Amino acid sequence: MRVFLPLTAVTTAALLLVTVTGATPAAADRNPGGASLIKVSDGDPYADCTIGARSPDSVVYPGTEVEPYLSVDPRDPKRVVTAYQQDRWSDGAARGLVASWTTDGHTFHRSTLPFSLCAPGGADYERATDPWVSTGPDGTVYASGEGVDFTKSTRTALLAATSRDGGRTWQNLTTTHVDELPFFNDKPSVTADPIREGTAYQVWNRLDNDPPGPSSLDGPGYISLTRDGGRTWSGARRFVDTASVPNTQTIGHVIVVDKRTGTLYDFYDRITYSDDLSTVTEAHYEVVTSTDAGETWSGPATVARDTSVPEVDPNDPTKLLRAGSTLPSPAVDPKTGTLYMAYEGADFSGGRFDSVQLVRSTDGGRTWGTPELISPQDVPAFSPAIAVDERGTVALTYYDLRFLQPGDTTTLPTAYQLATLPHGNPELRTERRISRVFDWLQAPFAGGYFLGDYQGLVADGKGVRAVLTETNSGAPQNRTDVYTGSFRTTR
Repeated sequence: MRVFLPLTAVTTAALLLVTVTGATPAAADRNPGGASLIKVSDGDPYADCTIGARSPDSVVYPGTEVEPYLSVDPRDPKRVVTAYQQDRWSDGAARGLVASWTTDGHTFHRSTLPFSLCAPGGADYERATDPWVSTGPDGTVYASGEGVDFTKSTRTALLAATSRDGGRTWQNLTTTHVDELPFFNDKPSVTADPIREGTAYQVWNRLDNDPPGPSSLDGPGYISLTRDGGRTWSGARRFVDTASVPNTQTIGHVIVVDKRTGTLYDFYDRITYSDDLSTVTEAHYEVVTSTDAGETWSGPATVARDTSVPEVDPNDPTKLLRAGSTLPSPAVDPKTGTLYMAYEGADFSGGRFDSVQLVRSTDGGRTWGTPELISPQDVPAFSPAIAVDERGTVALTYYDLRFLQPGDTTTLPTAYQLATLPHGNPELRTERRISRVFDWLQAPFAGGYFLGDYQGLVADGKGVRAVLTETNSGAPQNRTDVYTGSFRTTR
């Protein structure tokens, strides 16, 4: 879930995450772009749930699946787990979170994540949000999310669960941290350590607006970790500080691990606001490192300026979109240790719209190169995700609007692209469309037409596997679905 300041306007913000157990195979869909995608969202396990209405103005979008993430078992790339929001609400989160799993890479079955009351055996929260999954070297799948209340309290909780059967069932439901307003927890992610069996890291930002009002915002990064395969998690603690600069928050914490050295890298956006919290005065991406499995952390190093601008329909800027601005997508080359970060920025459009940009570091994150343009020139692009395969090929996925015609204000033709850079070389860049062309304006509206604050991309041995959201036209009871596909990164 993303918070947009002033913080006093989000005192009731909440997100949704749940779990349910079903086993409905999803069918493969052949897309006109030439790629074979598999639909992983099938049916609605929360269709009968009436929990979570905040007010008469709250709108739930039944049958919608948005904001997917995924993980691949490092021992077997056919064993895949995806997670996504189910039944998005207009004013925050969803009825719950759902997982879809497969053992053959093609036929997906549904289970429910126990992160909200809509899920059987779920946590005591009205809604859930921010799904994330990561698989450890022993095959344990770690799921992370956020439970949120709107009516009975103002709680926001960081939740975790594990699966030892590839996503079929979930155990060890744990509340790693919980607060009530004026504290607000946001945007958790989880990373399984690829070389330390049983170890995983959950990171997020914790907003403090006490007392409520201007000139009192603090939003440091917090961490909780497990060393026993998710059976227990450590108490939450601050590991990225923001107190030295008033009215500063972090957002989008994501950890990647260098498998050669065991070094952890946490990426995030640091944002500073004016005294009245009405405008952003400074924003830039940073990284901190740990060489002792998350016990201690370095000071921050600057990665790149956050130059993103509001996400809107370029033919009608009154139509707000909601995608991946302010959220970094990092990756590390497993052979060389080169670090990469993809993000939305407006450096290449003169501040007119966001493109997909890439920066890299070859010295362990101490210094970073200048931004490189990945998406096409003069085409708005959104929600980048990045992965690096075992051969060092960098892959990026993103939505773009190249099919939008001037003057078209009734539809927003959108497609999902895959760009590959062998050994990270932009001169060798290739690109292909991997989705249908669909109308973004059919998506649920939640602070903007909402496909999710992020989509997922991971290396899967022979290439990369993507997970993404597409809309359905003329289907108000099923506005969106989630799809996945595996793609070779060399031709």
